[in-house]
Amino acid sequence: MNMKLMTVIKGSVIALVLMIGTGCTAGLQSQIDALSAKMDQMSSDSASAKSASSAASAAANEARQMASSAQSTADQALNAANKSQSCCDATNEKIDRMFQRSQSK
Repeated sequence: MNMKLMTVIKGSVIALVLMIGTGCTAGLQSQIDALSAKMDQMSSDSASAKSASSAASAAANEARQMASSAQSTADQALNAANKSQSCCDATNEKIDRMFQRSQSK
């Protein structure tokens, strides 16, 4: 009878070890699944960040082109203003000479 009891105890211990091992494996599997889900989320977040970075880069390039165009327009306006000022200065000189001639007569 002692031998039967030892066999039952050994069988119970083996069953208990298998149950604990299975429980740990199930717990470990749930942790692995949770970790995998977090990695998928991080990968998705990384892709979103990369997309946002590309959009920001495109917006920066567009802003740079607009600023370059505005600078070109400002340069053209400055050139036109300088020409106009030169013309105005020349006209004022002519008027001054005519006034001086009329005063000297």
